[in-house]
Amino acid sequence: MVVKKKKTAKVEAVVLDEENLHKLIASLSVDGGEDEIRQVARTLQSCLELTEPVQQIQLVKKAGSQLEALSEEQPDGALLESCLHTLSLVYTSLRAKNPLRRAIASALGSVPAWLQDNTVSSLSACLSDCLSNPTSDQYPHIIDTITACVDGFTLGERCINKLLPEVLQFLHKALSEYLHQNSGLAGRHIDQAQLMQSCLAAVKTSMLVLQRSQDTISAALQAEQSYCNLEDTLNSLMGCYTHILTDEEFVQSVQSTAGMAVVLLIRSVMGGGDEVASVVCSLLRSSAQGLDSAPQWLQQRCEGLCTSSRLPGVSLYLCHGALAMLSWKGALPGPQWEELLLSVPNTLLDLDVSIKESSTAMTVARVLTLWSSAALDCLQGERQACPPRLQQSLSGGSELQRYLLEHIYSHWEHPLDGVRHQTRSLFRNLLLLHQHTNSSIFEPTQDFYIRELTQSLLGLEWHMRGKYGSLGCLVELYGARHLLDAQPEMPSCLLGLMSDQTLAPYASDLLERLFISHKAQLASEAGAADKTGTDKWMKRWHQTWVTPLLQVLCRARLDQTTYILDYFMPKLLRCSPSSLTHMVQALQDTPPCSTGSRGALGALMTCLRAARAQGVVASSKEGLWGGLVPLSLLQQALVHKHDQVRMDALGLVCESHRSTETLTPQEMDLIRYFLLPNLNSQAPGVRQQTVSLLKKLLCRLKDSALLLQKKLTQERVQEQRDKDQHTLHLYEEFLRWLCVSLLEVLLPGASFSTRLMSLHILCLLGEFFTFSTGPAVFALGEVVTSAHAQNVLYSVASNFLEVKQLASTLLRQLPPSAVGLQVPERMRSVLQAALDLSTSTKPYDSVSAAHLLNLLLHQPDLGQALLHCAQEQGLDFQPPSSPPSPASEAVILQLNTLAVVQFLLCCLQLEVSRSESSLLQAAASYPLYGRAHCITAVLQHLNTETLSDTEQWRGLVSELVAVCYRMSDVVSPVVQSSSPEGLIPMDTDSETSAGLQRILQEIQPRDTNDFFTSSRELDTHRGDDHTQTQTTHTPSLNTGGEGYRVTAQMVLVCCWRSMKEVAMLLGQLCQSLPLLGTNDTHTQPGLITEEQVEGVGLYFRQQLLQSRHRGAFELAYVGFVRLTDMLCRSGSRALQQLPARWLSEVLEEIKSSDPSSKLCATRRSAGIPFYIQALLSSEPKSSSCSLLKMTMRELISLAMPSANRNTNGSTVPQVHALNILRALYRDTRLGENIIPFVSDGMQAAVLGFTSPVWAVRNSSTLLFSTLITRIFGVKKGKDEHSKKNRMTGREFFTRFPALYPFLLNQLEEAAATVESDSGQVKLHPSLFLLLLVLSRLYPSPMDGSSSPLGLAPFMPFIIRCGRSAVYRTREMAARALVPFVLVTQVPSTVHTLLQELPAEPGPTVQHNHVHGTLLQVLFLLRSYQTDSHRPLPAGNGITEGLRQRMWLASRQNGCVVTRGAFLDVLVCLCGSKISLLDDSEVGDLRQEALCVLLASDLVTFNTTSTPLGPGSTQYLLSLTQVALSASVEIPELWAGPRLKGQLLQCLLQCRKYEVRELALEGVLRRLREEEEEERRLQWLDETTLSNLTSLALHETHPQCLAKVLAVLCVLSSSRELQWRDGVKMLSQEEVLVHLLALAQNSAHSVELHCAALTLVSQLLVQLVNSNQQGASAVACLGQWGLLVCSCCSEEQPVEVKLMAATVLVKCTATVLTSPHLPLGLSTTVSLWRSLFTLLQDEDLDVRDSASDFISNVPASLLSADVTDASVCPPVALDAGVELLCRLFELWGRVPVGVLALTEWLLGDEEASDEAVPDEASTLDEEDFLFEKGDLNLWAEPVQWVKLLHRHVGSLILTFQQTQAPGIAGPDQVRPIHALSTQARAEALSSQHALDSLPALPQFSFTIEHARLLLRHQRATLALDVLEKLR
Repeated sequence: MVVKKKKTAKVEAVVLDEENLHKLIASLSVDGGEDEIRQVARTLQSCLELTEPVQQIQLVKKAGSQLEALSEEQPDGALLESCLHTLSLVYTSLRAKNPLRRAIASALGSVPAWLQDNTVSSLSACLSDCLSNPTSDQYPHIIDTITACVDGFTLGERCINKLLPEVLQFLHKALSEYLHQNSGLAGRHIDQAQLMQSCLAAVKTSMLVLQRSQDTISAALQAEQSYCNLEDTLNSLMGCYTHILTDEEFVQSVQSTAGMAVVLLIRSVMGGGDEVASVVCSLLRSSAQGLDSAPQWLQQRCEGLCTSSRLPGVSLYLCHGALAMLSWKGALPGPQWEELLLSVPNTLLDLDVSIKESSTAMTVARVLTLWSSAALDCLQGERQACPPRLQQSLSGGSELQRYLLEHIYSHWEHPLDGVRHQTRSLFRNLLLLHQHTNSSIFEPTQDFYIRELTQSLLGLEWHMRGKYGSLGCLVELYGARHLLDAQPEMPSCLLGLMSDQTLAPYASDLLERLFISHKAQLASEAGAADKTGTDKWMKRWHQTWVTPLLQVLCRARLDQTTYILDYFMPKLLRCSPSSLTHMVQALQDTPPCSTGSRGALGALMTCLRAARAQGVVASSKEGLWGGLVPLSLLQQALVHKHDQVRMDALGLVCESHRSTETLTPQEMDLIRYFLLPNLNSQAPGVRQQTVSLLKKLLCRLKDSALLLQKKLTQERVQEQRDKDQHTLHLYEEFLRWLCVSLLEVLLPGASFSTRLMSLHILCLLGEFFTFSTGPAVFALGEVVTSAHAQNVLYSVASNFLEVKQLASTLLRQLPPSAVGLQVPERMRSVLQAALDLSTSTKPYDSVSAAHLLNLLLHQPDLGQALLHCAQEQGLDFQPPSSPPSPASEAVILQLNTLAVVQFLLCCLQLEVSRSESSLLQAAASYPLYGRAHCITAVLQHLNTETLSDTEQWRGLVSELVAVCYRMSDVVSPVVQSSSPEGLIPMDTDSETSAGLQRILQEIQPRDTNDFFTSSRELDTHRGDDHTQTQTTHTPSLNTGGEGYRVTAQMVLVCCWRSMKEVAMLLGQLCQSLPLLGTNDTHTQPGLITEEQVEGVGLYFRQQLLQSRHRGAFELAYVGFVRLTDMLCRSGSRALQQLPARWLSEVLEEIKSSDPSSKLCATRRSAGIPFYIQALLSSEPKSSSCSLLKMTMRELISLAMPSANRNTNGSTVPQVHALNILRALYRDTRLGENIIPFVSDGMQAAVLGFTSPVWAVRNSSTLLFSTLITRIFGVKKGKDEHSKKNRMTGREFFTRFPALYPFLLNQLEEAAATVESDSGQVKLHPSLFLLLLVLSRLYPSPMDGSSSPLGLAPFMPFIIRCGRSAVYRTREMAARALVPFVLVTQVPSTVHTLLQELPAEPGPTVQHNHVHGTLLQVLFLLRSYQTDSHRPLPAGNGITEGLRQRMWLASRQNGCVVTRGAFLDVLVCLCGSKISLLDDSEVGDLRQEALCVLLASDLVTFNTTSTPLGPGSTQYLLSLTQVALSASVEIPELWAGPRLKGQLLQCLLQCRKYEVRELALEGVLRRLREEEEEERRLQWLDETTLSNLTSLALHETHPQCLAKVLAVLCVLSSSRELQWRDGVKMLSQEEVLVHLLALAQNSAHSVELHCAALTLVSQLLVQLVNSNQQGASAVACLGQWGLLVCSCCSEEQPVEVKLMAATVLVKCTATVLTSPHLPLGLSTTVSLWRSLFTLLQDEDLDVRDSASDFISNVPASLLSADVTDASVCPPVALDAGVELLCRLFELWGRVPVGVLALTEWLLGDEEASDEAVPDEASTLDEEDFLFEKGDLNLWAEPVQWVKLLHRHVGSLILTFQQTQAPGIAGPDQVRPIHALSTQARAEALSSQHALDSLPALPQFSFTIEHARLLLRHQRATLALDVLEKLR
């Protein structure tokens, strides 16, 4: 735990003006004499003469103790007065919180009693001087002094009482001044914020004074005549308070304090009787009745507050004041107090609906909680009985409690944490109030109210977060047993919820409360029992809490258990540390379970890790970890297949309870075992966890090493010293190994993840230890070679930003001698590389350049290297003077930064000039953005506050700003054109068109779009006529001239990236450079002027309002945000007011929508929303947000439709407004401040849908979807209708009350148009939106029936929408109806709906109406099924209603759509095992449904009958669902076996492929369920089997065929299938040939291809198993092998590769490792090769799936350290190659095997097509903008090659040791020779290609260089192996 330092107040010396100081010193000057007074005077005199504040404090304390010792008969009165005057004067002159002031207060407070009056007089005189004529600047200081006097300083308090009228008059004067100032500060946020602080301080001080001077005021007011002016002062103060309360400009904290001050003042004037309560009550009610008892002046002020138009906040702050300022402890003084106590919650609950701001909602919640605490105080303090009315109102079940509960239910899901927390506290207090008012009831089971409340809470959905806190309160007050009795399965239910990140913290908190309470209850019941008794109840506790936990850990998917470790395990172990032994024992006894979960091993690691972190387990001893688990188990876990198991095991090794715990040798070995296989991890989360855990380990290593060294210096015993020394030596060895291992993997061609992990850990090593080569403890610099450092340097060229950053950081930590940048040649080459990269056309190269330049900035001789480069390029550049030789790091950095920026600026100016004449040439050879990016990056590391040569810098800044504007002018025609993404723009605007035309002149021909599909040639040697030749080939570079291939993409990227870099550079300059300007006090030495800043602002305005390219304006926005942040915080008044001015200007421009306006009305208003967003988000959150409020009001009024705006032109402002609103609602930085405007935005969006103009409707759609997300949250899961993204109707309408009448009216209007009786389709535009919003609401089971915002009024309109002629609307209406019907009302609603259906066919039947009603019935029944988990109540009449209308499902009903819908309702009721109806009803319904089914088109298909028409497929699928239920899912509940087979046969032979597919899915699902449960297949008879095999041979539809094959695959795994084609039986070989042909020819359908190959493979494995020897005779085995190999290649779809992996894993035991080689050596080796390819695949699932082969390898073949458990792919790959080598020995084919592996080593595929490097290919590489590297970013061919070489080497060695010398037999000589020749040629050609690359190719040709290096390495290693063979 980190101990936070308390902030100590700053001690400052006494500061007095010269004159006063001399006077005081003179008054204290005394001649000789040693009496006590003179001593005090001398002490004070020397105190004033000092300037050291701490010494002054000591002297004041000394003077205090001298004063305390004074006796009364001291002679010198004048000197004593001087002493007291000195102390008083210094006291009143000191600043707040100065410890010296406290020391003086203590000194004055300790004077003897006889001196106290003099002291008070002296202090009063000084204070009175201060109060007499202060300036407004002195107000804060005086207010602070008054506060200090009243705050725990008795004499100070007496002074204030003495000067009370003066003090109160001063406070009134100060407050009036502040109120006056506030009106003139609009837009100046900093000044406004300071004023609010001052205002708050003044109000608080006035309250303190009133509280402490209560008696004085009462006495004065009773004396009346002389104190009339006190009354006036109090009256004026009251006026100030009411002004603050009613003025919206004040922030809430000030208003809230003013509310308290009003109540305090009333109490001070009127005393504590019943009259006070009466007056406050009247104020709350806003009525003048009840004010009569107050004095006249107070009555008038109160009446001023009781106006009807006052803000809702006033009542809120007065409620707060009443609760905080009146005393509620003990008995209430009278009935008016009781009235007041009960009227507070009613006032607050009325506010609940009218407030919009979240911050006000927060205050309401807080005040309600405060009220409940006050009510508790009243009840707890009562000596006599509580008044009956109060008792009744506060008891559970009362009307007030009901309203408060409704408030709780509508706020417990509030987005603000604070509101949720307060709501929970309120709930707890309500329970306590209920307990106090019903103190006679002890057992919760006897309390009806608590029983009901518990049941209703448990009945709620678990996704409602408020439920957890409320249940937690019940546990706290009534114990866990109460809840466990009500819902015994709660522990496992809550553990199941731990997989959801949003719910995990809530579920774990509730679990913790439950198990702690349960344990306490069990213990108290058992009493002081003996050990066996304790064991007994602990067993029960384990059974309840630990057993379900272990089941979840073992069985659940890994991602579901992460949060159990984070949130739950530590709490459980803290509660019961002894449970760990129980867990470990239980888990070691658990059998292994299904794949996909972590299994017992993973669960064990999870438990141990949590225990270790809690300090429950010690580290390892004698091969057992913590004395509990064998170390081999831990090793298995460290390389386990599942990420989380590996992370838990690593956590177990790395995490410890103490940071100084010594690392054991076993722990270091385990890290060695873990590290290399886990470096290349693809999952970012795993990388993050690994680095974090290793960081803990290194931190522990460092801390324990320091401790050991300390002990070495103190330890006397030699043996212990040797032991400690040995441990330190082990530490050093381990760190060196770690350092070298990590540096070794940073080879060219290393994968991104390996580089990232390695660099991360190396940076940690540099941070905790040091890479120095000196005498440091572990000097790791000695192991870093120059080659290592170079590899780190080349990592800067990586395409990944994070790798670049880490490599740069690490290079600064490595020893400079290894990095070698101080060597001039080296520095020059790196500098040149950086400068070349800064003009590269590849965007990420400029980032590499910036990192290299930042590295070089620290080198003293950089200036000379820059000069050398400038001379080579012929630039006119003079670097600034060289730094003096012993220069500090900061000076070198500053001078180098200046030099680099000047050099880059010089280059950039030149390039901008050239690009002004030809943008195409710039895009192709020196895109401008690279240089600008480097300048920005270099400036970022500069400390701009301490620059020495400011004049030079100022000039540089001006030049930078100018060049930025020039750059922007060059590229803006493209990004501001109407079509910036590349099509030829058709802009006619005169200003931009000239620039565009010039660019277009270069991009010929203009009349086609060829430019965008093919690249163009650009010849640099052209004449003046600007013409180019267009050719089709790429010119080679060596023809003397330079050729460029320019694509549209290049031009576009050049332009928008240049815009981005200009924005970033300007933003950086404005944000980081000090402002040049005059402050009020002094002139600052700044670098950038106000005019420049304003100019930059105008530039951004132009870019954001006119750019059309999204990249350009999004990035301009980033720069502009930096600028607005700086404006808001700048000291300049003019700059502070700019945002407000710009905002009003742009809003005016939007409103006017002048045709000449350049604002972009398409592209979602392009940059305009960004511009406004940036201006608004710069407004401080704590301010009153006046800009936001003003803007939102303007925009909403524009966005609302109006009658005179219906033409395209006049709707432009509306479109802009809708688009801007969308951006603002999405902006997270505006946070909760935007919520008050959501209702209006929703209204604008819904009404916008009714516009005839498409643009308005389009923008309204976008706004609507944003608002849905803003209200209901980001979609949490794939299910669109998930309850996690819904809200109770009460909560929704409480938060957005304005939407209640609006949505209701709109729905009524829309429902009136849907009547389809007329036959006409009328589409109401916004109906769909309304139903969409309403379907997101649901009723809270807690809703009171009397609720003013109830959902009942919506129901009739939604039901009516079900009559619409539009199918989708009917569906939406059915979905929207469900949430509006409470679970208890479902049966009656369904019954009512069924009664609306026609009882018999007739001409008047409206099928749309019937269909809508049936859908509503269906959706209601389905929701009842999922929510209630219990059958429908008896006597519901639903069965009766359905049976009467059975004709709707039969042929009597001519509409197939309604037939299908009726059948869906039947399936819902009859189709599942547990029905909603009772058995007799459901049996009758099933019989009727069967009759319908047997008479339907599915069973009695008649060729002569007419086709069914639209909706027929849907109808047949509904019939199929009934048939599946009767024949496959639950045939035993439907009909006899005969019917079952007949129905399934009908389904499989149906002509509609959709029916066959659905039937097969049903069969497959049932088979898989039975496979999991390991049951016998009772329901499949021979006929069905022969139908299935026949279908497999003749089905033509690919999806159906794939499903049949999947079904047969499941069947053939448990039995041998008899394949029939009609009557003919097929042999095994015929089937194989047929299926193999099918697999080969079905590549077009991935699903079919996978199913066919899986089935073939399964049959082949069975064949080989049954006959090991003769299997090779089967002809198709070879074909099968080739087919499987082809499925493993890189370009195959992931599904195919996954299938291939599964196939190879399944045939590992029978084919790959068989001693009989059933497929022959060549095919078997190819299959192994394919398996290794899959183990290096880019897709994680493929690799994981392939690594399972290890578990199928016979144990005898595996090496000792690899178990047959799941291992991660890198370990599986290593073990696989080792295994193959062993198999070669076993098969007796070592020579052939070695040759095969050598061919792999040489890389047979790559070698063939890369043997002759194509010069053109290396050029193409450079020309394409986005370089295409290897497809597989994860595989590391370098490591694969090393691994192969290692294993082949050891295979040759063991073979040579066991065989006669000379491994190669006569038949191997020729292939060896051929391979040697090939390898030599390869080595030579790759070396030649490497030599021909330019200098430092690692930066310029990164991918090409890595490729050639790999080829060279492959060839070299292959030659090495072949040499050994000879």
